[in-house]
Amino acid sequence: MDAKKSPIGRPRGFDADEALERAMLVFWERGYEGASLTDLTGAMGITRTSMYAAFGNKEELFRKAVQRYAEGPGAYVARALGEPTARQVARALLAGSVCATTGADRPAGCLVVQGSLAAGESGRPARDELAGWREVACAHLRDRFRRAVEEGDLPADSDPAVLARYVMTVAHGIAVQAAGGAGRAELELVAGAALRNWPPA
Repeated sequence: MDAKKSPIGRPRGFDADEALERAMLVFWERGYEGASLTDLTGAMGITRTSMYAAFGNKEELFRKAVQRYAEGPGAYVARALGEPTARQVARALLAGSVCATTGADRPAGCLVVQGSLAAGESGRPARDELAGWREVACAHLRDRFRRAVEEGDLPADSDPAVLARYVMTVAHGIAVQAAGGAGRAELELVAGAALRNWPPA
């Protein structure tokens, strides 16, 4: 008799990708500490047992949600780095920040900026995680501007680290303002004003 081998374990019974997307939106809207396990599992449509089995604890779920954010709504940062000139990099990054933080179909603001700003001691791992993400993005931008100096696209006396910090500070400020209710048109004007201070090639 030809018996088929039984599959090991039971199927999850839910779409893990969709569940992670929903968790990301909850964290984005409420922050790390503001998102309770009940909020998360309710939005994900799964039990706590299923959540732990598929994603680990809340901290691990948050880490996965941040990764998803960086590869989805926050991917404008990586795309901007590929622009041909330093000014275009800065413009694309600030425009991406405005677009990502003011979308009508998503929470206002930026998960990586606000996700743990108000977190207490229990939220320290999330706060450290997001601080790390922001520093890595700033380092990539600094390296891109350093290359622009070497190629003559930026003046030789430009400070790539300061320029990178400047652009990221404006981008993060845009996110905070968006979370506070500032509209896209107003924030586009802010991004434009920031670029008027850009050093000439």
